[in-house]
Amino acid sequence: MEREHPAHPHEASDSIDPVCGMTVKPESPHATDLGGIHYRFCSAKCKTKFDAEAARYLGPKQEESAVPGAEYTCPMHPEIRQIGPGTCPKCGMALEPMLPDFEKEDNNSEYRDFRRRFWNSLPLTVIVVILAMAGHRIEALPTLVRTWGELLLSLPIVLWAGVPFFVRGWQSLVNRSPNMWTLISLGTGAAFAYSIVAALAPGLFPQSFVAHGRIGVYFEAAAVIISLTLLGQMLELRARAQTSAAIKSLLGLAPKTARRINPDGTEEDVPLTDVHVGDTLRVRPGEKVPVDGAVLEGSSAIDEAMLTGEPLPVTKRPGDKVIGATMKTSGSLVIRSEKVGSQTVLAQIVQMVAQAQRSKAPMQRLADVVAGYFVIVVVSIAVISFFAWGFFGGEQGWVFGLINGVSVLIIACPCALGLATPMSIMVATGKAATQGILFRDAAAIERLRDVDTLIVDKTGTLTEGRPAFERVVAVPGTAEDEVLRLAASLDQGSEHPLADAIVRAARERGLVLDKAEQFESATGIGVRGTVGGKRLALGNGALMTQDGVDLGALGTDAESLRQNGASVMYLAADGHLLGLLVVSDPIKASTAEALTVLRQAGLRIVMATGDGLTTAQAVGAKLGIDEVHGEVKPADKLALVERLQREGRGVAMAGDGINDAPALAKADVGIAMGTGTDVAMNSAQVTLVKGDLRGIARARLLSAATVGNMRQNLAFAFLYNALGVPIAAGILYPAFGLVLSPMIAAAAMSLSSLSVVGNALRLRGA
Repeated sequence: MEREHPAHPHEASDSIDPVCGMTVKPESPHATDLGGIHYRFCSAKCKTKFDAEAARYLGPKQEESAVPGAEYTCPMHPEIRQIGPGTCPKCGMALEPMLPDFEKEDNNSEYRDFRRRFWNSLPLTVIVVILAMAGHRIEALPTLVRTWGELLLSLPIVLWAGVPFFVRGWQSLVNRSPNMWTLISLGTGAAFAYSIVAALAPGLFPQSFVAHGRIGVYFEAAAVIISLTLLGQMLELRARAQTSAAIKSLLGLAPKTARRINPDGTEEDVPLTDVHVGDTLRVRPGEKVPVDGAVLEGSSAIDEAMLTGEPLPVTKRPGDKVIGATMKTSGSLVIRSEKVGSQTVLAQIVQMVAQAQRSKAPMQRLADVVAGYFVIVVVSIAVISFFAWGFFGGEQGWVFGLINGVSVLIIACPCALGLATPMSIMVATGKAATQGILFRDAAAIERLRDVDTLIVDKTGTLTEGRPAFERVVAVPGTAEDEVLRLAASLDQGSEHPLADAIVRAARERGLVLDKAEQFESATGIGVRGTVGGKRLALGNGALMTQDGVDLGALGTDAESLRQNGASVMYLAADGHLLGLLVVSDPIKASTAEALTVLRQAGLRIVMATGDGLTTAQAVGAKLGIDEVHGEVKPADKLALVERLQREGRGVAMAGDGINDAPALAKADVGIAMGTGTDVAMNSAQVTLVKGDLRGIARARLLSAATVGNMRQNLAFAFLYNALGVPIAAGILYPAFGLVLSPMIAAAAMSLSSLSVVGNALRLRGA
């Protein structure tokens, strides 16, 4: 593969770094951005970057926090994409990178900007509110000073802190996509502009608009709306920043370095990005496997549960495949790297999680659907009111037109509309948290009530997720406790999780363990050693066959136990069988009851696990689960979710492992066990803190109550506007001579917001 020389872009340099002259291997990228763009960097760390596909020199590696050329998208409108950050032309939300920058911490500049604006303007907002609400009671404070004090203090709030909202409001008009930002900017701007006119030219207004010695001004309304909106945006941006936490957690599993064996036999630790296909690597005890590959030398048990869902370590011998980021429990392995960068299993899971997160449909609130029409109607009514009063209102018609037009915009300010959903969500999430249920976003609460199919993982979701000693079966004439004591004495020298379960059980029974001598591990089949003068062998049938041990009737018992999902180990002493020990992953005590409650609620239960099909079917039979999928990979679980969704099902996925992350992200509602991995919890929309599936039934009931409450709030907000806007426009004046003062409009606006809050608080008793 050729490389272009930076000084002579049309001349090839034959895989030579043009900066330092070192060779850059063409057969494998040194680094990949996982987004489809492959880069290569010189191993000399001179920060020279190449396009891995086009063999083109790209100059020095960038150190900025944002990935050069990164593509950004809108979380509400996925079809909006652009190179670099910005705001969505449709809804005004900040765009998010398609894939986060994995090398650096979150660089949420918009969040920091809003936080700075909020905290700097909050003291001014508090003072303005105090002056507006209680200033007239302070005899030493002249009216003129109070009015000008409110004006001067609100200027930086509106003209500095609120600038992003006015910019988004203007963009919504330019792009002909009216939204909530249009309402906020118009309402806030109208209140502020009206107040400035009232402060600078009070003579334009009739005497009837004088209150407490001055024309009513509404600087506090503009200030409070901006401060509350800033606070809401801060909370939203911080929550949205967590969407990349699952991907960052996944990438954190991979080791940073690998132990490479050079052709001359020497060994060195190299960065993972310097590992190529075909490199020989050593994996030492307790280390993670650096990349996907095949075992060349040695044998060891590797814990793959984090990626495959298999609860027990898998023994690897020469020729077996290993997966990057899995943990080796003991011994040493020499492997040959076969997949690096974006080709590894871990990288593919990362890509699936990112893609599933981007493809999720955002929650469609009723307020968002009608907001565009609502804005057009409100502005039209305000304009019509202004001109109608101006032309037909007599001597002071234009003054009344201005007042009524501003009253329309103030009373239509979307406080109640904006609070309708967030207040219900806020109360519901607090209520859920007290019951051990954590909702990640409002969409999960709304969607959960519509779920009719629940996919559950086995390990860690239906079961405890860790091996536990079940029982001993001894041959006639041998005590069960003696079989357990001898096995535990021998297993003290083993690092295998099954051995740990046996030793733990013996100690819980108070058995006295002897020291094992001449201990040796027969990798993949068991262990041998001498305890109390007896030559013991503990392992599977293959070990017994090697030692010539007759299994007798216990062989049939062992097969029956395996069909029930248990792991069975034989114990022999001096060539004679003493008994067998049963270790299994027990079903959680709450699982059967939880599944019964969920079935009664009308949910279809489906099990999908990485365990063997025989074990999965055995567990499914115990729990009454008819549809069971065993030996499924992360991509298979994702495909199962997609298939059910295509059938029109509302799908929830419950799991606890990294292998569940893509399916959790793709499901309509992902439900993670709080006892599981951080990646699962970051990928899911709901977390059950105690890992109890009964929480799903409670969460669905709360979801139904919350959606009902939101609909009530929205209905009230729209009804309030349907009645208030025409009155503010002066529709009652011809018949009753009534004109709605902007001050009354502001009071009505506040009352509507309080009503919405009060209704939302009823959810505390749900």
